[in-house]
Amino acid sequence: MGCRIGAEATLPEMKDKKVWEIITTHFNALTFGNELKPDSMFGYSREKCRSLERAEVNGESLAVPRLDFSRAQAMLDQVLAWNQSHPDSPIRVRGHVLVWHSQTPEWFFHVDYDKNKDYVDKDTMNRRLEWYIRTMLTHFTGEESRYRELFYGWDVVNEAISDRTGTYRSDRENPDEPLSRNTHGSNSSWWRVYQSEEYILNAFFYANRYAPAGLELYYNDYNESSPIKQQGILTLLAAIKEREGAPGEGTRIDGMGMQGHYGMTSPLEGDFETAIVKYAKAVGSVQITEFDLRAGEGYDGSRKAKAEEYEKQAERYRTLYRAIRRAREKEGANVTGLTFWGTVDPYSWLQGRSDVGGGNTTGLPQCPLLFDEAYQPKPAFFAFARG
Repeated sequence: MGCRIGAEATLPEMKDKKVWEIITTHFNALTFGNELKPDSMFGYSREKCRSLERAEVNGESLAVPRLDFSRAQAMLDQVLAWNQSHPDSPIRVRGHVLVWHSQTPEWFFHVDYDKNKDYVDKDTMNRRLEWYIRTMLTHFTGEESRYRELFYGWDVVNEAISDRTGTYRSDRENPDEPLSRNTHGSNSSWWRVYQSEEYILNAFFYANRYAPAGLELYYNDYNESSPIKQQGILTLLAAIKEREGAPGEGTRIDGMGMQGHYGMTSPLEGDFETAIVKYAKAVGSVQITEFDLRAGEGYDGSRKAKAEEYEKQAERYRTLYRAIRRAREKEGANVTGLTFWGTVDPYSWLQGRSDVGGGNTTGLPQCPLLFDEAYQPKPAFFAFARG
C-alpha cells in the first residue's frame, strides 16, 4: 500500500514470543496500547498522587508528579534491540497519547494533586500541561534520548469532540459519570478546568515547542466518519491550523488519526471515504490508527458462528480497504499509515466491556483482528495481504 502498516501491543503482549514474531514479520510500526498514556506514566496511581518532585517551568518552580518511564522503556528497549539487529526491517513507534480525558487520573487537575481539593486555575494547569508535554517529548525524543530515532509521530490530543453534540467534549458528556471518579470514560476534567478548547490549542503549541521538527503531530479520534462529529473535528483541526507557527510561536499539526473502531455495518463505505478525503485536505495527511471490527449482532463465539463471522469480517475489512485505496488513488488523499489495534483476538481490548468510545458495550465475545487464538492468520488478513 506504500504506507506504514502497524499494530498495537501492550507490555504483556510484547513478552509473548508468538505475538512478537507476528509484529516483526508483518508490521513495520508499533503503537503501545497503554504504556505511554498518563496513568501509566504516573505509575497507575489512580486514586492519589504517589510522590512529587520539583521542576522548573518558564523560570518558576512547580511541584509535579514523579513519572515512571519503566514500562514504556522496557518496550522501547525491545524495539531498539530488534532494529539494531535488523537494520533492513526496522520498526518505528507512534507515541500515544499526551492529552486525553480518559486514563488521566482525576487528581492531576486539583490543588496539591488531591482530588478532594478544588480544581486548579487555568494558569496552574497550563504549567502542568507544558511540564508534562515537555518532559515526555524530551525524555523520549530529545537529542539526548536513546529512543529519539524510534518515534515517527505522536498523538498530541485524543477524543476531544463529543459524540452527542459534535462540539467539544465537556465535563458533562455523561451525567451519570461523576467527576469524583478516579478516571473517566466520557467526562473531561480538562474541560472542567478550562471551559473551552484552550487546552487543546495549548497542547499543540507545547508539542510544537518541544518536539523535534521531524516528529509528526496528530489529533486522534473515533466515530470520526459520523457527519455530526466529523464537522466538530474539522472545526477543531481548522482552529489548530489557524494558529500554526514556528516552535515557541505557534501550533503544529501534521495529520489526523482516524481511529477506525468500526462495526460490521457502520460507517458506510462512502462516508468513510469522504471522511478520509476531508481530513487529508484539512491537515495534509491521515492515518487509520486503531483499526478493528466489533462482531455483528448475534455473534456468540461458537465454532459455527466464528467461521461465518470470519468470512463476513474479511469482506467488511476488504470494503473499507477499497475505500482507503480509492481515497488515495482517485481523490489524492495522503494516507500515510494503517495500524491495527492488536494482533491476535484474545488480547483485544474489545474482549472486555468498556465505556470508552468505540468499545464493547455489550460484553459479548469478539473476534476483531487479523489473527486468531492460535496465532494464525484469518481470512481478514488476506483481505489486506492480497490487496
